Amino acid sequence: MYITGLSKGEIMKDNKMLNYIKAVLENMPTDWLSLTTHRLDIYEEKLAKIQFLEQFESLFKDNNWESSALNELPTAFDYIRLGHPLSCILEWVIANLHHLNAKNVISFSSKTIPILAILRKNLLANKSTQIIYTGELPAFFDVEILKHVYGYQFELKHVEEIPAISVFDGSTIFISQQDEISNSGFNPIPLANGIDFFINVHAQLGSVLLVNGEQNEQYISEIQHVRRRETIAMTPANCLTALKLLIAQPSFENQKSKVETNKTLVLDLIKAITGTNTTALLGSSGLSIQYAIMMGLIHDALEKHKGKAIKFVVPPNCYGGTNDQARRVAACIDNVEVVDLPVDGDNDMVQSIEIVLDKIANEDAIPYIIAEIPTNPRVEVPELIKLKAVLSKKRKTATGGIAIDPVFILDQTFCPNVPFLGEGEILSTVRTISYVSGSKFPSGGLCTAGYCVVNKKTEALMEKIEKHLRLCDNEATNLQVEILAKQLPSMNQRIQKAYKNTREFVNFIHDTLPTAKINFVSQELAKQGFTPSVFSLDLPTKGTTAEEKEAYKRALNYKLINLMIKEIPNESKFCVSYGQLKGCYWTIPATSTQGTTKEGDKDYIVRVSLSPNMDVELHKKVFLNFVGTI
Repeated sequence: MYITGLSKGEIMKDNKMLNYIKAVLENMPTDWLSLTTHRLDIYEEKLAKIQFLEQFESLFKDNNWESSALNELPTAFDYIRLGHPLSCILEWVIANLHHLNAKNVISFSSKTIPILAILRKNLLANKSTQIIYTGELPAFFDVEILKHVYGYQFELKHVEEIPAISVFDGSTIFISQQDEISNSGFNPIPLANGIDFFINVHAQLGSVLLVNGEQNEQYISEIQHVRRRETIAMTPANCLTALKLLIAQPSFENQKSKVETNKTLVLDLIKAITGTNTTALLGSSGLSIQYAIMMGLIHDALEKHKGKAIKFVVPPNCYGGTNDQARRVAACIDNVEVVDLPVDGDNDMVQSIEIVLDKIANEDAIPYIIAEIPTNPRVEVPELIKLKAVLSKKRKTATGGIAIDPVFILDQTFCPNVPFLGEGEILSTVRTISYVSGSKFPSGGLCTAGYCVVNKKTEALMEKIEKHLRLCDNEATNLQVEILAKQLPSMNQRIQKAYKNTREFVNFIHDTLPTAKINFVSQELAKQGFTPSVFSLDLPTKGTTAEEKEAYKRALNYKLINLMIKEIPNESKFCVSYGQLKGCYWTIPATSTQGTTKEGDKDYIVRVSLSPNMDVELHKKVFLNFVGTI
């Protein structure tokens, strides 16, 4: 489908832009395609995407596509899950072809989540939605589940071509599905009057959403947030393919046999690492997996325990994505509620779980617990025998009935090498689902794919989780699986090397700055297999009042991080990443991973993650210089 009635000047302008994009693709930095983070030394969170595109447009006006100039462009987003240079450029090109602002175009790896993002907004706004489509809807677009589990309400209408849209009191979504890759797949389409959102679904690449009209711009930030929390942007590799299609350079090869081989290898590796006999699920990101787990458990509860309240028990200071996603799900479904689980500092995870489970049992509700082991950012491990006991305990309801036993949803991203669920292991007899963010150690920071496994006791729940993973079209892409196939075999060795570096650096800080409080696993825990390569650092402070002390410490945090980045720019980065193949990553949880966490639960400390390949001696030297300044 093409825009008609373009003037000669507009056609020439489009051709100039597409020729420029062709040159950019030939000269772009390799990091744009191969890393989950790019140029974090040039990053301002408030200007994510905007700053990148403003400077990119300046290069376009100057017709400058030199590699050196492209490499100096700032970070588009802090994390590839939300967006990256190639997704921004793809969205910018499509926006220009449609005479839209770039913010009105949003790309997704998923083919269904853009629809769900609009439905979510309209559910909360009590606004009607009609979905008009040509061809067939994706096979996994399950209308009944979307209405009865997610609570979304909408009307479906099939048409042969873009119609003259009649007046509708609500939002109109138009879906066009491309079954094959061709050079017309992402060409411009006419945004007819009456269409609020146009979604171009591409069978192999994902989807692109166009927001039409000023009255719908209020949706943009919330749609972006859905992309941040429940799915990912179109991947760099697929964005590159889409851009090549736009400049008439098709680049798709069918490698079905290799895809199956890679997937089999990855699933076998996960079984070996986790010690489980069940088949893992592979998602496009850790949060994609977590979303499928949450919605699958809700679906199961609605079928087996009709009318009962569903309680997701979540640490209030845990990773912001987990915390935020849980609360976003609860906001959409009437009988779902989030219950706080204090786990860090003066709070003991086991005691907190005991208190919460007793209360939920008394209410005859359904308990689902989401927790990180080790915790983030305090890197604490609960007493596992006591944890097993409190999760296994038989409880009674207020009326004396048997309470529903909990499902423990374990985020073990910090220690993916620990076989919690294997036969005879500590959580093998407790209903447990374990998941890992693949952007960390599994891929070494080369892709965002994540995975989840269950033990035999929980195997029956996997059918529902897989159903929702597919419904949201959040399965790992073929390239993501290929990357995992290459990186997983060396994961446990990389974990050991990174832990060794971390222990050495932690010991040095302890000796050099003994007044600092360091949160890291004990030697005893390390012998049990808990060998994370992340620690948190609570620096010493000065001042006469609590406010002065806090202000001094917060300034000192940035002073340390900025010094490390300045003195070791090739290795130290200001980033939340963990498990990368090389370098050292510094962040302040309160302003990064805990971005959506309640202010009182945030941690204004330094979190450091080390890799197996870095210059530990140089980091010691710079840290020693820092100590000399305080």
